Amino acid sequence: MPEATQNPIYSSIIWFAVLFGLMYFLMIRPQQKEQRARAEMIRGLKPGDKIVTTGGLVGVITKVEDTTIKVRVAEKVEVEIFKTGVARTLKE
Repeated sequence: MPEATQNPIYSSIIWFAVLFGLMYFLMIRPQQKEQRARAEMIRGLKPGDKIVTTGGLVGVITKVEDTTIKVRVAEKVEVEIFKTGVARTLKE
């Protein structure tokens, strides 16, 4: 009687599924979590928040509009930037 052997196609599919599962939990899921946190941070911007832009500019938000914000970077100096240009907010 021939021995019962496992079909190589099924073992390949199983390994592919395991590798995809590992990639999801190690790469995709953390990236989605980070994107949600960043979107929440951008939605929560308000006047008076101290921020850092992606270019390294530090300032205080003076006005929030739909897609842009006005940031005071020095006395009597305000710049307008896109909300997506905010890297992070700073704690006072």
